[in-house]
Amino acid sequence: MYAIGIDIGGTNTDMGLVRNDGTIIERRNLKTSQYTIFSQYVNDLAEAIRSMIETHSIDMSQIEGIGIGAPNGNFYTGCVENAMNLTMHGVLNFEKEMAKHFSLPVVLSNDANAAAYGEYVYGGAKGMKNFIMFTLGTGVGSGIVIDGRLVLGSTGAAGELGHAIVMPDGRQCSCGLHGCIEAYAASRGILQTYAELRAAYDALHKPETHNFQTGWIDHTLPLSSITSKNLGDAANAGDPLAVQTFEITGRYLGLAMANAVAFSSPEAIFLMGGPAQVGEPLLRPLRESFESHLLYGFKGTCQIRMSQLTANNVAILGAAALIKMK
Repeated sequence: MYAIGIDIGGTNTDMGLVRNDGTIIERRNLKTSQYTIFSQYVNDLAEAIRSMIETHSIDMSQIEGIGIGAPNGNFYTGCVENAMNLTMHGVLNFEKEMAKHFSLPVVLSNDANAAAYGEYVYGGAKGMKNFIMFTLGTGVGSGIVIDGRLVLGSTGAAGELGHAIVMPDGRQCSCGLHGCIEAYAASRGILQTYAELRAAYDALHKPETHNFQTGWIDHTLPLSSITSKNLGDAANAGDPLAVQTFEITGRYLGLAMANAVAFSSPEAIFLMGGPAQVGEPLLRPLRESFESHLLYGFKGTCQIRMSQLTANNVAILGAAALIKMK
């Protein structure tokens, strides 16, 4: 059997034909940003799906359904609701529009929930009934599985742990609140932490006279040229400010994870996304903070693990996995 997995981003839509063992046997891509008319987008999406199926001479009866991961995706309504990063505006009813092209179940949820369920069906959470996924990138997303089911809540939007507040009256987050974990552990937040540390350092030292070692970040470089990937490489090379940046990031993230354990008692917390690939400069302070803030009764019950799904496959596999929820 097979499933169609569709990951909708503001720039691109990636889709794949996924076999039950998690192998993506065919991929297609649409440029999401070229569409302003929703019906035309769905028509082209349907055409690409049919092409994938026909390329492999698969009978439609072998397709379990279509899973869609999208920003502001609502599992209950099958709609993407007022996603700010899409050029198609308003409430986009994928379940209704896709039914015009296929007699298949359509399951839609937000991209972080899709990633969590992908880990459950195809990745390191296989066999677990209780776990949390944190996705680190432009934002901080999360998906929570309790008793083998995604936590959706009354609105379908439950599980926004990226907007749990770890610093009252702290930095302003893109959501409008202050002190969210996203403001400290997303890529932009990590870069802001580095910028603040560098400004304090440079106020006391002349950067042009500092002996920057191989792999360290030269302070004469503009901040706009530095990425979280650069910072990760520098931290692994021993750059003191980069190391300190990830120590601060890890402390906040560990605190947020300890709070999450208190209400859901997971077997594991999985991490994925670019900043998570830094490795020990982030994971060491994260684990220390997690353990120090964890309620005593939960100590030793929850592991912190890296996702076992590759970055290139996770979005499609996560979307395809959603069909298992039907």
